[in-house]
Amino acid sequence: MDENKYKMDDNSEAIKLRRKIGVFGGVAVNVGIVIGSGIFLTPKGVLEGSGSIGLSLIIWFLSGIFSLIGALCLAELGTMIPEHGGIYAYVQRAFGPFLSFLLQWISLVIVQPGALAISALTFASYTIQPFYPDLECSPPPSVIRMLAIACVVFVSVVNVLSVRTASFVQETFTVMKMVALVIIIIVGIIELAKGNTENFQKPFEGSDARGLGVAFYSGLYAYAGWYSLNMVVEELKDPYKNLPRCIIISVLLVTVLYVFTNVAYFTVLTKDEILASNAVAATFGDRSLGNFAWIMPLSVAVSTFGSVNGNILTTSRLIFAGARDHNLPMVAALIHPTTRTPIPAIIIIAFGTCMYTLAKDVFTIINYFSFVTWSSMALAIVALLYLRWKEPETPRPYKVNILLPIIFLVACIALVVMGTISAPIDTLIGFVLACSGIPVYFLLVRPKKLPKWYNNLIGILQVQLNLSDSTFKNLP
Repeated sequence: MDENKYKMDDNSEAIKLRRKIGVFGGVAVNVGIVIGSGIFLTPKGVLEGSGSIGLSLIIWFLSGIFSLIGALCLAELGTMIPEHGGIYAYVQRAFGPFLSFLLQWISLVIVQPGALAISALTFASYTIQPFYPDLECSPPPSVIRMLAIACVVFVSVVNVLSVRTASFVQETFTVMKMVALVIIIIVGIIELAKGNTENFQKPFEGSDARGLGVAFYSGLYAYAGWYSLNMVVEELKDPYKNLPRCIIISVLLVTVLYVFTNVAYFTVLTKDEILASNAVAATFGDRSLGNFAWIMPLSVAVSTFGSVNGNILTTSRLIFAGARDHNLPMVAALIHPTTRTPIPAIIIIAFGTCMYTLAKDVFTIINYFSFVTWSSMALAIVALLYLRWKEPETPRPYKVNILLPIIFLVACIALVVMGTISAPIDTLIGFVLACSGIPVYFLLVRPKKLPKWYNNLIGILQVQLNLSDSTFKNLP
């Protein structure tokens, strides 16, 4: 592949995305996406699977280290191939358009809009809950869906206006959700100072190795999103230095916050209380914050809103990258010449997300794709190892020890196997839906001759929306 396919200098005559995301903004993108609803909801799953407080804390720490290893491996790929799309771009470089299209297909048709819908619905539920204080009167589902759609539309408009505005929103809400976690940690420190250490007297009592797979799935779900910055690398200032720097800072910061947040949970709540709660943070707030218990629902709302913004920002770039490579309709590769934002790509992911907010079983659909997530990660690491062999002379501004990708690859395979054993039907359904992209590729993507009406539509959109073709002159 031509290494000069995508020009990196800002003096190119082509209309393209600008580098406006600095170190703080890059850290905010990763942290803001990772810290969603997971840390407020999944401690129950980790404790349920591990069986003990001590083992659950170890799993939270190991999940962070595992995420850091994967992030460092993707940092090497991101500095070697500094293009939008993340894993999609790396698989495209190593194995060609077919496998990369299938990754993009499953991500854009099911995983990303479904995950975004979950975040938006969670935001809506926690935002509207204070208006329904009576436990016997829950918010109408239609109201929750409308508020979720309003959240998606508002965030999409922000991302259309400018990258700087979207980055500012991301930075602001990232700081807010970190403040919420710090409040939890401070409460835990105060309780420990009072001598409330009963729950730590026998930390490994009840440990059960048989549930470690479930525990790790819950822990890793809370860390999901550590790969997000790779999707917007073309808008990151000095990516060769700042991508590894942002990744290391963000993942280590989240790991520290997560471990100490769980320690705080255990200072206030017993093991049985956590297992009986479906919203650990809310229960924690009720027990420890008194009249300020409303802070916890607000924190969840803030966290999920920030996650929606960050995911719209990154997923739209995945769509943009696929369209630029002719794996998706070229309309998605159009950029506004003034705001330099990929408006059609943002509209596409926003529309898909809004459709998923109307589905009754969106949470079940997402469960089908745990194996897809780790299969994708494994494929990305295989791409890293393959490119080390195929392109040994290609500059790698950041390079990890060969043992790290090997360890991560083995772990990804183990997670896929464990997921298949524990939920074979879900895995089968996910696999079938992933394969549904095969006929789409050979019928609609691989043929290069497009109908005349389609080309005319692209021209009309460019004129009416004042959009410019983002593909560079030396693209095929």
